[in-house]
Amino acid sequence: MTAPATADPTSEEALPPDVIADPAALHVGALGAVGEKVEGVERIVVLRANGIGDFVVAVPALEALRAAYPGARITYLGLSWHAELLEGRPGPWDAVDVVPPYPNMIAGDSVDEAMIGAFFDKHRAERYDLAVQLHGGGGNSNPFMERLGARVTAGARDNGAPPLDRWVRYAYYQHEVLRFLEVVGLVGAPPVTVEPRLALTAADVRHAEAALPVTAQPLVALHPGASDPRRRWPAASFAAVATVLAEQGCRVAVVGHGPDDARAAAEIAASSPAIDLVGALDMKAMVGVLARARLVVANDSGPRHLAAALGTPTVGVYWVGNVINAGPLLRARHRVGVSFRQSCPVCRVEQASIGTTRCPHDDSFVADVTVDEVLGHARDLLEPGDA
Repeated sequence: MTAPATADPTSEEALPPDVIADPAALHVGALGAVGEKVEGVERIVVLRANGIGDFVVAVPALEALRAAYPGARITYLGLSWHAELLEGRPGPWDAVDVVPPYPNMIAGDSVDEAMIGAFFDKHRAERYDLAVQLHGGGGNSNPFMERLGARVTAGARDNGAPPLDRWVRYAYYQHEVLRFLEVVGLVGAPPVTVEPRLALTAADVRHAEAALPVTAQPLVALHPGASDPRRRWPAASFAAVATVLAEQGCRVAVVGHGPDDARAAAEIAASSPAIDLVGALDMKAMVGVLARARLVVANDSGPRHLAAALGTPTVGVYWVGNVINAGPLLRARHRVGVSFRQSCPVCRVEQASIGTTRCPHDDSFVADVTVDEVLGHARDLLEPGDA
């Protein structure tokens, strides 16, 4: 929502027609433009109803909202797993509600218009002062936010998406943490941290101990999954890492959920000493195991983000586009193995970014990250004093 450098920020005529004139938003903060705080905010609602990693990268923005509006009640709109994860967990949220299946935005078995209507009736009755869209480019989510009836709305806006009261242009290649900090900056919430942090609870520890009793061996967790199969490092590569780390005295376990993770974990466990925990961990047990681990080796995935937010060192395998959007920002406790492949290994079709352009093949774009590279990063982080 910032004006071009040559424009007079006090003149609406100087702004492009698709940019809202808001001189207050041109105050320069640590990460750029910061708008004025909204007056009289008592209730805030935030939409971010997607995957685990998607939630984690939004936590710094939630922390910024809490710091800017310390007395406000913050309601997080997410999915059923958010409710499970955040129940009893301290953080910058006061309530969590589950968004029902919603056309073109929240997948589900069926769209129930009566359920959707009841959901919006319930939330309009809250009379939110501020509604913040952290869900995406706004094509479907911005109209959703307007239906909540908040006094002021804010979020990102892609080409063709309807505007909110305060908005910033959505661009695909931007780190997600910074994207959402830029959004909340529009409503006077400058950053207080850029590294997501998640609290560990006693329930996490209990659930983890029940699923995987503690031993004296240092625990290394592997997660071979990713939402896009092209971002998955081969199971054979994970198995090779598991074998070497087990030989060096580590206890290795594979975590995950769903049929794709289960197939990869079965292959890893069949050819290495790794323990297969896929499907054996509820959300609290997953958090507890990742927090206990001395290291997590994973693709660009929700469990890697969770582990990092819990303070666990990680080695992530990334395609170059995804490391721009979702790689760890700091390197003291985290390393990345990056593939710079630009074309499908089968048909050689150039693909500008995984997640946008798509050929019919699911072959890995990150298979050329070597086992030796990942093991080098792992040994570095497992060295006493470095992790």
